[in-house]
This record gives sequence, structure tokens and C-alpha cells, in this order.
Amino acid sequence: MTTISLSLDTPELAQAYEHGSDRQFNHGKLLIETLGVRRGQRVLDVGAGTGRLAAHVAEIVGPEGSVTAIDPLPLRVDIARQKARTNLATAVGRAEDLSAFATKSFDVVYLNSVLHWLNEAQKERAIAEAARVLKPGGKLGFSTGSREKPHQLEPIQRKVLAELGRDAQDNRPHKLTVDEVRALLERAGFIADTVEILTFVDHAADVDEILRHSGSSSFGNHLSHLTPEEKREVRERLAKEIEAFRTLQGIRLERNLIFAIAHTAGN
Repeated sequence: MTTISLSLDTPELAQAYEHGSDRQFNHGKLLIETLGVRRGQRVLDVGAGTGRLAAHVAEIVGPEGSVTAIDPLPLRVDIARQKARTNLATAVGRAEDLSAFATKSFDVVYLNSVLHWLNEAQKERAIAEAARVLKPGGKLGFSTGSREKPHQLEPIQRKVLAELGRDAQDNRPHKLTVDEVRALLERAGFIADTVEILTFVDHAADVDEILRHSGSSSFGNHLSHLTPEEKREVRERLAKEIEAFRTLQGIRLERNLIFAIAHTAGN
């Protein structure tokens, strides 16, 4: 299994993510709505990126509540800190190590488009840590890539890479199936409320917009195993392939995420 690198992020990628992460922000708002986050709750955002969703949640919980947002990428935490308010704290931190937080100290923990960047051992530790820091009856929510129903772009990209004699194994997300998500939750002692695949439709102006989003969302990991010449060739071939998906609104591509909501046992 390949390892996702945290050392490839740059100020340019972090800023690109801040300005181009509407997809993550919008499905993140749906996750928060499904979790039923409410005023006065103490919430932990794990893998908060540049803090857009955390700032939204801070408005929901109000001054009586609080949001703590952590991310392993310092450049993105720096941007998140610019959104600081009295009930929103930001820090560098990793999903698999929540030792900075006391046991049973949060009402809600969520990971929005985060879990697929963790390998198997890291996933286990992250969900176990979420269970530890949640209060009895506390809620966990996450969205993550689906292995059984991949994004529409993925087979197209695999085809292009195969034509060049390359594969897509290096530094790619570690996705799960619905059954694997249920088992992961069960092993950590969670009671699953909802585990389902949701489909979202995105529109992009051109291949460059798609590649910018992929690069910033993966903090530089997307296609990082290719040479500059190979990347140029991938861009040219991908541009031709995705023209078949062009509509009046732009290039239309579907992506699929597993949404999981679970809770800890009560008192």
C-alpha cells in the first residue's frame, strides 16, 4: 500500500484549495446538517484544511459552543487561523493522534473528505481516537471516497495512464467500501446510524480546472509520480477524453462519497 505524502503541499496549492474547494465545502455542509449539529455543542473538525467548514460550524454552534479545527498541513492551518473567532480554535494535528484532547470532551467529531487519505492502520487509529474523545452518546460523521463506486473521472484517468504505460497506484487515496466502513465503526465501538453512498455532480470549465482541483485537494499527491513531460501528455490526452462529457454548463462529472453517521453508547 502506498503512502500519502504530507510534504508536497505548497503555499500555491493551499491557496488554490482555499479558493477552489466548493465541492468539499458543499458536501461538508450536508454532512453537518445530517449530523444535526446544534447550538451550544463542542465540535472537533479533523482534517479541517483551510477552515471553511469549521467557520460555518462555528456559526451554527454559536458563542455557547465551540469548534476546534485541526489539520496536518501547516500551510492550510495558517489560512484557517485567518478565520479565527472566539469560538473557533485551529491547530496542526493528525486524525490518528488526538492526544491533545481529553477523553469524552466533544459532542461531535467529523472528518470531511479526510479518511481516504489515511492508510489502514491510520484509519483504525483515527476512528478509535474519535470514539475516545466523544462524550457518551456523542456523534461521529465522515464523508470518504467509495472504492465500490469510484468517481467518474477515475476510470478515464486510469485509461490515459495505461496508454502511457503508467499506473495510478502511487500516492492515491485509500478508499473503502460500505461494508468496510461499517466494520471499521463496529471495531471502534460505534453504533452506525447511516452508511450510504451519495452521488454528486460537478461541472468544470476545462481539464486545467479539473487538474488544479485534483492537485490542491490531494495537497500535491495527484500524479506526483509522473515526470513533467508525462504530466503534459496526461493533460493533453485527458482533455480529449473528457470532451465527451461537455454540456452547456461545462464538463459534467459525477463523484461518489460514502457518508457515515454513527454514535457512541450512552450512559
